[in-house]
Amino acid sequence: MNDVKRVYRFGADAAGNDVTEGRSSMNYVLGGKGANLAEMCRIGLPVPGGFTITCQTCTDYTSAGDTWPEGALDEIADAVQDLEARMVKRLGDPTDPLLVSVRSGAPFSMPGMMDTVLNLGLTDASAQGLITQTADEHFVWDSYRRFIQMFSNVVMGIDADLFENALTEKRLMAGVRTDSELSASTLHELVEEFKQIFCSHVDPKAHPELVQEGRVVFPQDPKVQLKLAIEAVFGSWMNERASIYRKQHGISDSLGTAVNVQAMAYGNKGESSATGVAFTRNPATGERERYGDFLVNAQGEDVVAGIRNTEPIQDMATYPALAQAAEDLERIFVILENHYHDMCDIEFTIEQGKLWMLQTRSGKRTARAALRIAIEMVEEGLIDRETAVKRIDPSQLDQLLHPQLDTTASFEVLARGLNASPGAAVGEIVFSSDDAVKRSNEGHPVILVRWETNPDDLKGMVAAEGILTSHGGKTSHAAVIARGMGTPCVCGVEAFHIDAKAKEVRIDGSDMVLHEGDLISIDGGEGIVVLGAMPLTRAELTGDLETVLGWADEIRLQEGGSHPYHVRVNADNPDDAALALDFGAEAIGLCRTEHMFLGERKNIIQTYILSDEVQERSRALEELLRVQTSDFVEMFRTMDRRDVVVRLIDPPLHEFLDDPRELAVALARREAEGAPQDELSLLRARLRRIDAMAESNPMLGLRGVRLSFAFPDLPLMQVRAIATAAATLIRDEGLSPRPEIMVPLVSVASEHIQMRSIAERVIQEVESAFGVSLDIPIGTMLELPRACLTADEIAPHADFFCFGTNDLTQTTFGFSRDDAEAKFIPAYLHQKLLTANPFETIDSAVLDFVRMAVSKARAAHPGMTFGVCGEHGGDPASISQLFNIAGVDYVSCSPYRVPVARLAAAHAKLAIR
Repeated sequence: MNDVKRVYRFGADAAGNDVTEGRSSMNYVLGGKGANLAEMCRIGLPVPGGFTITCQTCTDYTSAGDTWPEGALDEIADAVQDLEARMVKRLGDPTDPLLVSVRSGAPFSMPGMMDTVLNLGLTDASAQGLITQTADEHFVWDSYRRFIQMFSNVVMGIDADLFENALTEKRLMAGVRTDSELSASTLHELVEEFKQIFCSHVDPKAHPELVQEGRVVFPQDPKVQLKLAIEAVFGSWMNERASIYRKQHGISDSLGTAVNVQAMAYGNKGESSATGVAFTRNPATGERERYGDFLVNAQGEDVVAGIRNTEPIQDMATYPALAQAAEDLERIFVILENHYHDMCDIEFTIEQGKLWMLQTRSGKRTARAALRIAIEMVEEGLIDRETAVKRIDPSQLDQLLHPQLDTTASFEVLARGLNASPGAAVGEIVFSSDDAVKRSNEGHPVILVRWETNPDDLKGMVAAEGILTSHGGKTSHAAVIARGMGTPCVCGVEAFHIDAKAKEVRIDGSDMVLHEGDLISIDGGEGIVVLGAMPLTRAELTGDLETVLGWADEIRLQEGGSHPYHVRVNADNPDDAALALDFGAEAIGLCRTEHMFLGERKNIIQTYILSDEVQERSRALEELLRVQTSDFVEMFRTMDRRDVVVRLIDPPLHEFLDDPRELAVALARREAEGAPQDELSLLRARLRRIDAMAESNPMLGLRGVRLSFAFPDLPLMQVRAIATAAATLIRDEGLSPRPEIMVPLVSVASEHIQMRSIAERVIQEVESAFGVSLDIPIGTMLELPRACLTADEIAPHADFFCFGTNDLTQTTFGFSRDDAEAKFIPAYLHQKLLTANPFETIDSAVLDFVRMAVSKARAAHPGMTFGVCGEHGGDPASISQLFNIAGVDYVSCSPYRVPVARLAAAHAKLAIR
């Protein structure tokens, strides 16, 4: 015997007694719509009766190849009989028929993503009965034609344009603008035409239940109508738009949708009837005002279809026939907000002056509105501060921190890529960093368009308003640097075939060619490219944001229940550091010193690496020491009394060297031009030297701590620069710099031990030279599985660990992140081989490495601190796991992600209470 309950009633019985079985807490059983319908019934609001088929029934049905689970149809049949008894009407009754709506309702709100069928139960016979009962032919034929049109499109998949074209033709012939102006006889004619369209476009082999006397007919049995409609709503769970929506919002495909079968309430019964959608507050601004639209003599789909111009909800009270319903709706607004303690989104129908509630849910809102509503509801006593903080989605804050394309403007997307760095930008196309700098200095905004960026492009990236690459993923060089700078970036625009030499772009699938100087707009939040200059909206940091982030800080930094959850920033220069302080960062969790060697300084380090002359190498090293010391003085002054974790140099060596192919071409060109032999000899020697340093896999080659052992003067110079900068500020300015030195890419304890001894010796030398005492912790960056496995061996010799989860993810999976994101991760996600991109949200195996290393290290060295400075340090979903599962002390992220991380850390703290 099947004891699974698949159907829950809501609403009143024939005597007016509430028989509702569900509750608001049953979202995963009844879906959000079903749970809220049940709740509205329980608090006494006017809701047409009905029943809800559970989400589990949907998943059982779809997972069994669209086969009904045992007993489900019988339970639905019993629920139909119960509803008929409660409404004292019967489906298909030729005298006074019961008509129902069939609506989806997922556990999480997915507005407009799945299917709905209205007016179900209308047949040729019941339509005549309804005419007799209502004495309103116009209403009945209008409802019947709507039902046939919706059933044909939603349930049978017939092209909606076939019906719209017929409807348009009738309006033109009648000389009217709207459907409601068509006569009853014309609507009757449409019913017959619609049935013919249905019969002509349904495959009789696919639907033998619709065949009578050898031909397809529109179903005249309401039970057949209902079964097919429920199956269609179940099927809509996996339609393309719903699947895309779930992917974008992180909703699991396994949840399924409930189906709500509800007695119809009619808004198309004349001038005393209406339908509408409203919010209890303004979802765009958060202002405490009623917001929404309604239509007189209409059904729900008319409001959202754009067929008729709607009216603002505030005007409803001006209609005498709707005045009482408007007053009742205002009262219900207050009841719902007081009950749910949230801004509510409402669907309603007024049938001949009587108000019926069809749906309520937590209303979607902009980030700015979410902040204002949360703060005002705290002030009104509806919610407390913790609830207010939980109400704000951290990922929404990007709306407030970056410019956006003006959504009120119309535009056509030229190409799509990966949404690598949020914000929008407009500018002229340039193909090189030099041109970006030149045009920017001349006062022209530019978009740097490259096949892919590299460290040499930094100056152009800084000069550009936005960055576009045709290759690379969300953690490519372009993406990481752009996010760190807060620059909009779209990566992996594969439709762009870039010819940098010819300074043009050919667009895949079209004849269009873009040239240098052409204007384009990009949106790094959406991953789109638009031709021409689009208007931008520049969001401003508001007092509301600071208020909510202040509340978030109080929560995440509390000692009770767990340790404080700290937020640091990845910053490589004083400007980024100052910006991060404005955004609320507590310290610098990662300063990448290799970024200080780019631009004009690249020549200095190239000389050091490539020269065979001892004196030349020594001069280069002295110059590096000078510029590095100057950099650190500025950084430490900006971050006075705050920790600054400085990572010793960690790029693949090839990033500092010329491209050997480009150098070979230059050599051949100079030979052909008859250049002097001395010049050619230098070029040949340089090429031989670079070729000798070539690596098969530079990302796993001479980088990190290994580079320091191959070029031991480099770490000595860097530690001396750090210590000298700190000592200078202490002695000369009376400041309290707090640098920390981090050794990168350690895989065995001996690497860290030896580097620590070198660093401590240099620090002591600086202390003696300046006559000051320096307390500079020395830790290591764990970004390799072996380092995590042997964390207890490294920990006794380290003051802190910081996890580089970008490389840890690469080395755990064996993925090259740029290649993976550009080539196969999208396919893995589509085929559900992966549930999320592991370079965006931390993978469970990578998280296990972090958790294990923290546990091992704490046991070996109880006083250690632990942080994460990879891309996951700015991802809300990862932040919760890193704090609550792995047990780290802080996360570190790019400056523009700091507010997001502050809020996400508070969410993480609240999750364990």
